[in-house]
Amino acid sequence: MSPTATAEVPRQREIDTIIEKYEGKPGGLLGILEEVQNLHKHKYLPQATLEYISGKTGVPLSRIYSVVTFYAFFNLKPQGDHSIIICRGTACHTRRSRNLLEYLKKMLHVKEDESKEGEKVFLTTADNKFTIKTVACFGQCALAPVMEIDGVIYSHMTENKLKEIVNKVARGGKAK
Repeated sequence: MSPTATAEVPRQREIDTIIEKYEGKPGGLLGILEEVQNLHKHKYLPQATLEYISGKTGVPLSRIYSVVTFYAFFNLKPQGDHSIIICRGTACHTRRSRNLLEYLKKMLHVKEDESKEGEKVFLTTADNKFTIKTVACFGQCALAPVMEIDGVIYSHMTENKLKEIVNKVARGGKAK
């Protein structure tokens, strides 16, 4: 690990404490990564932090990246203060989840660019207030279209319901 990577890592003492907590435990790397991600204001794992964890744990950086990119709850990019996840599974798609995504992008004034990775969408508003993502399926097809806003699942979503919830959250309220 380079000296610059160590210097760029905020909260090293807290990260060291987390690493010690999981040392030798099965699944420890997942616990470490999850807790360290939650230390960051924008809930993500910066490159320098991953390098630091690799150096401290002895886990190759390539293995850490394979874990972080496999699990959807890890983020390599900064997240907005609020998270909106839209299901793009077959049932949700046939019930117009794509229209909800387009409506939300217009409402929050975001455009797709290089943030689109294949069929997945990852967009964050300029003010870092909201991050919009898509997932393949929530597994709640009978409730389609389904969305998750700040960890709360909403079913039978409509543009009106979406607008109401987003406005409430933007004003500082809770999703539910």
